[in-house]
Amino acid sequence: MERTVSFAGDPNIGVFARAFDDVVVVPPDSPEEFRTTLKKILKVEVLETTIQGSSIIGSLLAGNSRGFVVSGLVHDSELQLLEKYRDVYLLEHTMNAAGNVILANDHFAAVHPEMPADMAKEIGTFLGVPVHTLSLGGIKTIGMAAVATGRGILVNPRSNRQEIERLESASGLPVGTGSVNMGSGLVGAGLVANSHGYVAGLETTGYELGRIEDVFGFLE
Repeated sequence: MERTVSFAGDPNIGVFARAFDDVVVVPPDSPEEFRTTLKKILKVEVLETTIQGSSIIGSLLAGNSRGFVVSGLVHDSELQLLEKYRDVYLLEHTMNAAGNVILANDHFAAVHPEMPADMAKEIGTFLGVPVHTLSLGGIKTIGMAAVATGRGILVNPRSNRQEIERLESASGLPVGTGSVNMGSGLVGAGLVANSHGYVAGLETTGYELGRIEDVFGFLE
């Protein structure tokens, strides 16, 4: 089964979509191949919406099975669509690109190291998980530096041992380094994954796909 796809020629598919175990959120202008590939491989419903009028869903949405975290600039009509699937927490702060500054699953949340402490605490309470401040390999936009599912966490290849050990301790999951799209360490920008499967950007190499499968436990 083909595991790579682009978004209208752009291999940074994680910028445009955010996957959970029951739903993948994509913009209405998603190409048909993009939507159908994600739906089939990730085994999810497809929710089509913009966020604050933008198509960069992956950068603006984070969360887990308990709730969505989204920019406080979300439009009312967009919020109503999201609320059909989860409770929604609004980031009423200048640091509001939730998908960039938050990495979360049902076990933990990691946030941008400069996020205000009270804001980080509220996010952890809302998602029902412990929250940690963390950067990976010098990248503070944690949501673009890693991808977390219920099976494992793939992180920027420049992440150091201490950062990896912190994630392993926080999540209780396997953590491994990898890249996408021919060497990009911004794995969150080039990979969409959940507990059922994964789809990587079109330029991701066979070696990189093998590493993704190893970390997430999809090797046959």
